[in-house]
Amino acid sequence: MRLRALLDTDALGLKLLGGEDELDRSVRGVMTTDLRDPSRYLSGGELVLSGLAWRRDAADSEPFVRILVQAGVAALAAGEAELGSVPEDLVVACARHRLPLFAVHESVAFATITEHVVRQVSGERAGDLAAVVDRHRRMMTSGPAGGGPDVVLDLLGSDLDLRAWVLSPTGRPVAGPKDAGPALPAEVCGKLAAEHLAATRAGRRAPHRVPLGGTTYSLFPVRGSGHPPATGAAGRAPQAAGPGRDVRETVLSDWLLVVEADAGDWAEERLDLLYGVTQLIAVERDRRDAARTVRRRLAQEVLELVQTGAAPAEIAARLRVAAPVLLPGLGAAPHWQVVVARVEWEDDEAETGPVAQTLLEEILVDPLATGPEHSDRIAVAHTGGEAVALVPLPAVSTEHDGSEAGVLADALLESVREPLSAGLDGDGRVTLGVSAAVHSAEGLRGALEEARHARRVAAARAGRVCAAGHQELASHVLLLPFVPDDVRRAFTARLLDPLRDYDRRHRAELIPTLEAFLDSDGSWTRCATRLHLHVNTLRYRVGRIEQLTGRDLSRLEDKLDFFLALRMS
Repeated sequence: MRLRALLDTDALGLKLLGGEDELDRSVRGVMTTDLRDPSRYLSGGELVLSGLAWRRDAADSEPFVRILVQAGVAALAAGEAELGSVPEDLVVACARHRLPLFAVHESVAFATITEHVVRQVSGERAGDLAAVVDRHRRMMTSGPAGGGPDVVLDLLGSDLDLRAWVLSPTGRPVAGPKDAGPALPAEVCGKLAAEHLAATRAGRRAPHRVPLGGTTYSLFPVRGSGHPPATGAAGRAPQAAGPGRDVRETVLSDWLLVVEADAGDWAEERLDLLYGVTQLIAVERDRRDAARTVRRRLAQEVLELVQTGAAPAEIAARLRVAAPVLLPGLGAAPHWQVVVARVEWEDDEAETGPVAQTLLEEILVDPLATGPEHSDRIAVAHTGGEAVALVPLPAVSTEHDGSEAGVLADALLESVREPLSAGLDGDGRVTLGVSAAVHSAEGLRGALEEARHARRVAAARAGRVCAAGHQELASHVLLLPFVPDDVRRAFTARLLDPLRDYDRRHRAELIPTLEAFLDSDGSWTRCATRLHLHVNTLRYRVGRIEQLTGRDLSRLEDKLDFFLALRMS
């Protein structure tokens, strides 16, 4: 801001005592001091506020003013509260060194002046940065030279001292500033994504402010052009998905901009700037979506061949065509895994395949991967309400110790359960199924059916976000998804409700004991060791289980019934 603007605000109580010809100087900040020599704390361009406690006699004014001028300050504002008026010797010294001098009325606090100047300076810097953001947007729109959202996040840090990150709906970091301190911890990212999805489903107006670990974060939604909202005042996007649009169409796919600051009392200019940044990031989101078009089409072609029973040789030929796109730089023919996902909403007949497709592409991105984005090696198609991913594995499907490599259902579930559950908000479900790895086109049809059946096993479980892998398709589990819900509930209640009621009244832990006993294959010693119990205590608990249920845990049939009831509960 200019010095001249300080005189336009009556509430500041400033009176110009000298330096009329210097009022076009720029003010970069404010410093309050009563030190005789404050030079070590000055960097130039400040409005210096002083109560004159440094002045003992008239001889002190000249050296004080000389120090300020040498430091390059913009002006001096002297308070009248201490001496009743600004001493003439100070007026003369400032005139000699051409330093603008203001008198501050005793009724005005220095904090009032500081707050006003900082707010104005921040607004000016935000306006300058907004122009930079606009230029960057045009560069990204017209060609590949923009540099991505990281550049704008760096500008937010350097010009407005704002640390900011872009997160996916599952909490995966998409972009962040360089050299801005430690990255956001994964746990924080997941919680912020969950808060964003929950606020979006609840229809709360952005930015969403989230206190977390002593820090307040402000969350701004990033919406791509595939689902553009109308703009509100000052170009700001409204918070709803738009007239006639259902927020569930995009809630599981929108990115979010996280700013490490409380935007609750921000000026309109700064809020508008941040919404401009979200529009710029949306351009990058659209660019990445466009880059996936070829991979999606290849996956769709392969899926259609597999589903229609095409010859393995024809499928293999199509995979060879797809390999340069799906496996850039890897060369060798991979093994393949199939992952199936479905998004379902209660009382909703709309097709959810495209939503599941976008979400599955996001879920399968490895958050620890470096170099080219991991999703560049994933092709996701959709058919009806189902998304199907072909995941190439350049390595063998099992390690030397027999452990499973590639995509694991439990790992997928762990990374996305918390945020997605918040976005589903009680009326939606996401279910995932993962096949074993296959090493040829002949195995893809079986892998697809295996992944689909694993997803049905996941759907038979309780919870908003569920996943199952091929390891869980044992013979007894294969039957569970096809048992009617009311039959499953009745069977489970008949066996387990007496134990739950007893645990609730006596805190006897009969259910955990039953689970451990079955997991230990009925071994008293192993089970007692696992539960840190004496064997006699374990025998008492098992006896109580048998008494309450009328079953005998030495009989294979009763063990199997309990096992199935626990799996279905």
